[in-house]
Amino acid sequence: MSDTTTAADAEESTDAVENRSEIVFVYDAEDTNPNGNPLSSNDKPRIDETTGAAVVTDVRLKRYLRDQLDDDDFGIYVKNPTKSDTEDVPGRDELFTRVTGLDSDSLDEMNGNEAAVSFLQHAVDVRYFGATCSFSSDFQSQIGEGFPGQFIGPVQFSHARSLNTVVQKSESKQLSTVVASSEGNEQGTFATDNRLQYAIFPFHGIVNEVGADDTLLSQTDVERLDTLLWRAVKNQTLTRSKIGHQPRLYLRVEYSTDAFHNGTLDDGLELTQELPDTELRNITDVVVNVDGLLEEIEADSKHVASVHLTTDRHLTVEADGETGGPELLVDELKSIVGDDSVIEVDPYDA
Repeated sequence: MSDTTTAADAEESTDAVENRSEIVFVYDAEDTNPNGNPLSSNDKPRIDETTGAAVVTDVRLKRYLRDQLDDDDFGIYVKNPTKSDTEDVPGRDELFTRVTGLDSDSLDEMNGNEAAVSFLQHAVDVRYFGATCSFSSDFQSQIGEGFPGQFIGPVQFSHARSLNTVVQKSESKQLSTVVASSEGNEQGTFATDNRLQYAIFPFHGIVNEVGADDTLLSQTDVERLDTLLWRAVKNQTLTRSKIGHQPRLYLRVEYSTDAFHNGTLDDGLELTQELPDTELRNITDVVVNVDGLLEEIEADSKHVASVHLTTDRHLTVEADGETGGPELLVDELKSIVGDDSVIEVDPYDA
């Protein structure tokens, strides 16, 4: 997009993403279904059959983020159908016009490059995660040449596999509902309520400064992630099947060296409590060893510009043989990269 953004250069150039960031985001799920598999019977939780770890996909996490952006009144291209105020499912043509506000007359006055810039400026989720734009032939002709068929998102997350071996709940599995028809007949349905006792998930993410230029992702957008992930998991899991989720640790390492990132920071987390994995029931049972994480950051410290951090007060960590609350992790990080380079973020401080 570098040759299509001249109209927005004055606004974007001072807020361009110059540095790559790496994200570690940990949340847990208690007595809930973190990520059901719609292809299984009764939407069973995704579990690695070999390791017994639960799995949450990047798609599930991005849905939380899009829904939170929507609630925050940002323009969203890929809206959640369950939050729509109409029963009609819009096509891609309508999705485009809805998020941009561009009518036929406006599009007729634009070329494809200008339409792409307007699209990216209005659709914040596309700036983050990209999108495929396969419009109808008539609509594509109206937009004109120069509009990309696909935007590659500069913000990407891996699948998360739980740090613990999970146990499925055995109680209250069977659900039944009775619905009366207009004729007064009652029809019952039965389903299995699949939930896990407890799981704690470490997500790994990358903000690619090279790809950011292609979607007009700004530094402001990147810094918004420092509150967005936390609030998304808190706010977008208040449903019957998802309640029980809590964010526990958010860490974004922003690097100062071009095209550099560690790539495996999440691998530096492991559980070290005495209680066996299968007996974990909530965060008070858990001790997260962060030695590996700290060792990787120390090894890369000459490349680190800043560390942005949010912790939950109930989190217990182990570092260098010492066990304590989240302040232990904060102190260790400051000793590695310096006090001024560790930025503690309040996700609710607007």
